[in-house]
Amino acid sequence: MNRLPHIASLVLLAALAACSRSDEKAPEVIRPVLSMVVEPKTVETFGFAGSIEPQYSADLAFRLLGRVVSRDVKVGDIVSKGTTIAALDPTALEFAVQASKADLSNAQAQFANAAASEERQRQLLASANTSQATFDAAKQARQAAEAGVERANAALAKSQEQLGYARLFSDFDGVVTAIGAEVGQTVSPGQTVVTVARTDPREAVVDIPDQLTGDLTVGAPFEIILQSLPTIKTDAKLREVAPQSEGSTRTRRVRLTLVNPPSAFRLGSTITATRMTKLAPTIELPISALLEKNGSEMVWVVDPQSSSVSAREIKIASKKGGSFTVAEGLEAGMRVVTAGVHSLSEGQKVKVPEGGV
Repeated sequence: MNRLPHIASLVLLAALAACSRSDEKAPEVIRPVLSMVVEPKTVETFGFAGSIEPQYSADLAFRLLGRVVSRDVKVGDIVSKGTTIAALDPTALEFAVQASKADLSNAQAQFANAAASEERQRQLLASANTSQATFDAAKQARQAAEAGVERANAALAKSQEQLGYARLFSDFDGVVTAIGAEVGQTVSPGQTVVTVARTDPREAVVDIPDQLTGDLTVGAPFEIILQSLPTIKTDAKLREVAPQSEGSTRTRRVRLTLVNPPSAFRLGSTITATRMTKLAPTIELPISALLEKNGSEMVWVVDPQSSSVSAREIKIASKKGGSFTVAEGLEAGMRVVTAGVHSLSEGQKVKVPEGGV
């Protein structure tokens, strides 16, 4: 049996099928893209790291030279007004008080004797049994003895006051933040022994670049975020800006008074102080959205009706880090492709995932 005609017909059918497939147009690929809707930026937020510090604190020191015999607090302890914090050896001061009391008793005895002598001389002068000069001398002696009593009283008061200086205490309720001397150490007058800070009011202390402090005024609002728990926030108001910037960092120390802060804002806590400043409306896009071609700067804009992209030429005002600011060419509400811009073509169909990214 001759099979050649049958084979020839099969080859012909295969050729015809291949031709029909080549004539069919391949389906257009719709590419998903990352994109964003253009929204002019009207505010800018700055954040600065800092810490919580007391607005008021005092370095407590003895007024006298002496040896520390007790210190009843350590860092972190809460102290009350008038409670003894530390003490000096009072032995020498107590001896001085005893000596002053003895001097006062002696002066009082001398005054009593001089007063009695004056009275006797007055009576004798009245009966013409003594001279005026003798009476005047007795009167002067009484006055000198009286002055001696006053001087002894003053000396006793001073020695008692000096004895009181051997006890160190705080004039306000607060918390101990630093220790400057240990028990057994001899301290000089004015040498810090304990630092006590008021727990309220508290303030956030941050360093802000000099160029960003030009429009800061007293009372300017800030938001303070606790770094360990970012969900905890509080408001603050500017209290003070350092008059000079720090030489090496060119920053200024800024102090912000906390407004009704939660207890979590403890002294020493690390915080972030944020501030929002108004800007002229600007359009900022990620640098990945920029297409530079033939000396022109463009972006791909998605047409919401046809779901296709078209290149739009723009003018760039500035570039900063991973973003750039558009001066001309875009309007609010346009959707711009933000990734893969070099693999797109004019009129290409794209798919924007739900949510715009």
